[in-house]
Amino acid sequence: MKASSQTRLGLFYVVSYLGTGVSLPFIATYFHSRGLTGAQIGLTLALPMLIRPFTGPALAVWADGFALRRTPLAWLALGAGAGYLALLAAPGFPALLLCWLVAMTCLTTLTPLIDVITLRRSRLEGFNYGVPRGAGSAAFIVGNLAMGALLAVAAPSIIPIWIAVAVLGCGLVALTILPPDRVHETQVAPDKSMRWKGLGTLLRDKTFLLAVVTAGLIQGTHAFYYGFSTLLWRREGISEPMIGVLWGVGVAVEVGFMWFAEPWRRKVGPERLLVLGGAAAVIRWTALAFAPPLWLLFPLQALHALTFAASFMASLRLIERLAPPQSASAAQAINSALSAGFMLGVATLASGPLFDVFGVRGYLVMAVMGALGLIGALRLTGLAGR
Repeated sequence: MKASSQTRLGLFYVVSYLGTGVSLPFIATYFHSRGLTGAQIGLTLALPMLIRPFTGPALAVWADGFALRRTPLAWLALGAGAGYLALLAAPGFPALLLCWLVAMTCLTTLTPLIDVITLRRSRLEGFNYGVPRGAGSAAFIVGNLAMGALLAVAAPSIIPIWIAVAVLGCGLVALTILPPDRVHETQVAPDKSMRWKGLGTLLRDKTFLLAVVTAGLIQGTHAFYYGFSTLLWRREGISEPMIGVLWGVGVAVEVGFMWFAEPWRRKVGPERLLVLGGAAAVIRWTALAFAPPLWLLFPLQALHALTFAASFMASLRLIERLAPPQSASAAQAINSALSAGFMLGVATLASGPLFDVFGVRGYLVMAVMGALGLIGALRLTGLAGR
């Protein structure tokens, strides 16, 4: 029996996030084993995020030149796999930086492109987008735990090898399993100049830009948490296993929100979800700035369902609604480039000095970002009510 679209799309997310679940937590370990300094590692990790406002839309315009949406996914997976494998042979910092830039630029473009397919299929076929996407988050945990166990017996070179295998697997899934959705209703794609013109139209839409910036501000507040929560919790005397539990709680509520909150999400609407995400960010990061006791960390971690999952899901739905179908890839790429790219990259660069100078109080800067996102979300809610 032929698998459903939901199952096939879920498989792509699972394979993809098996790689991301290793890349995000562990790639710095590999770079450290290659002799990179902390400053070099920070620059290497941040650079792909900082240039995503340029590379993301450009690759989306390129992707829209194909007949089928799955074809550029396969090419990007091949590019990402080649970049990760090239890390093993890169002779020094400049070469490692270049290989990582190629690998991450290709890998991070996969997500907005697969989201376009999944959002469309979920709308047409009536399934919950959060189910296949949540399966990816669950796979993230599996990849994280598996690599932690592997590193106890294997050299750090296993890290880029694992990620390369995962992303090359994405390419295989894209070519053989994903639905053959067409990019354009006509048989011939618009020429490149028309696709760039469509991108320009999006960038002149003030409501679209407000939505993208608002989501980016809320998502960017996670930078300090991603980079330094483990170190700060160690300072507070929390054990390594308990820190792992705290991180697991955050991802678990994210998965639960995506899998089980669909009827409520549709009732609330994306604008109000962004309001909830912004308000939760202000509460979460302000509370963490005052080193709360362990028992209070659990409900604060549960707010990840709002600060990340709700704002992420809201931004996808809002961008899908605001963008014309022929610019769907570009719209989601711009959204991803800002929320998981530029704003997160800038906040990541700022987080190091904040940690050095202010310690746990650095979370207060993230709370201010969340407040700005909340203001933008309230503005979007007002516009939607007109």
